Amino acid sequence: YPSGNLAIIVTRERDQLICIVQDDEPRTAKIRALFQPDGRSTCYYPNGDEWINMSIQGGQYLDQAGNRVRRWMWPNLSPGPHVPLSPIFISLNRHVGVRILAQDKIFVSFLAMGRQAKFNMGTKVQASAASQLPPPTQLGEDELLLLAFRVRILQLFDRMRRCLNFPSSEHWNKIQPPTYLMTQAVKILELCMAADISDELRSSISAIVNA
Repeated sequence: YPSGNLAIIVTRERDQLICIVQDDEPRTAKIRALFQPDGRSTCYYPNGDEWINMSIQGGQYLDQAGNRVRRWMWPNLSPGPHVPLSPIFISLNRHVGVRILAQDKIFVSFLAMGRQAKFNMGTKVQASAASQLPPPTQLGEDELLLLAFRVRILQLFDRMRRCLNFPSSEHWNKIQPPTYLMTQAVKILELCMAADISDELRSSISAIVNA
């Protein structure tokens, strides 16, 4: 960002790329979007609530109250008639936007100081691969809370390590946490969306990992 805060992280996991969009914050930046090579992607509102969720089957668009506004299925991956996708464009903030045109045309655009960068994070997943995916894991409330507190503790240990390594630096608090911690936080939020838990608990877990 023009502020110097990290906006977009592209990291490699098992020879595939993952894209993480962060908010423009100087300290522990909130994750605003995650795009994964297996077709799963999620965008979040500024308060951490889910905005858009996509899988290899399709996707859904939620309003800020959590109500589903739109739902669609990708063609050639679902038997029978499917709900087509009308192009979607959202602004995560004043610099980062997401445009969804098709399963293999999901663009993340970054605009600042008159210059633009664009990333295509879409992917084509074959129907045969979709049928081989295991069902999502369902975790209980206690397990989800333990996972959230574990990530939070690791985040605090990382901040302590940075403070000890750079005691005289004024900028140690601006250093971004390790990518694996941000990825774990996003995965916990995804598990919360799939689990049968209350909205209050889901908000509490989101607050823990994004604190």
